[in-house]
Amino acid sequence: MSAQTNLSQTFHFPVQIYYEDTDFSGVVYHPNFLKYFERAREHVIGAQKLQQLWQEQGIGFAVYRADMGCFEGVEFADVVDIRTQFYFDGPYRSVWLQEVWRPGASKAAVKAEIEMVSMNKDKQLCPLPADVLALLGQ
Repeated sequence: MSAQTNLSQTFHFPVQIYYEDTDFSGVVYHPNFLKYFERAREHVIGAQKLQQLWQEQGIGFAVYRADMGCFEGVEFADVVDIRTQFYFDGPYRSVWLQEVWRPGASKAAVKAEIEMVSMNKDKQLCPLPADVLALLGQ
């Protein structure tokens, strides 16, 4: 994990675990955590803002690297709390620290560090937009 100097506040996003999210044993199939993390990041920035950035400025975000550890099973019918913090690491990259917490748990069931880069419509790196930096408190 990179050194974080300006770690954001913690954002919370609830996720209901449905049967379709689980494997044969009733435990969440691990790739689904990446979907939950994506939804939580979208919630932090806002769907309308992401759509506006793409339509008006031709700027979007892509996962550059993801590191995830699954430490405890999350099961069908759980309602989990996706906890998200982030920091900026240079002009093009943001790093998102995300965790899945089960109700009443004393530790995270899943942890991930996801590096995102800002890209234009030509799939070239571009600086993080000033309005996104302002929106996210930087």
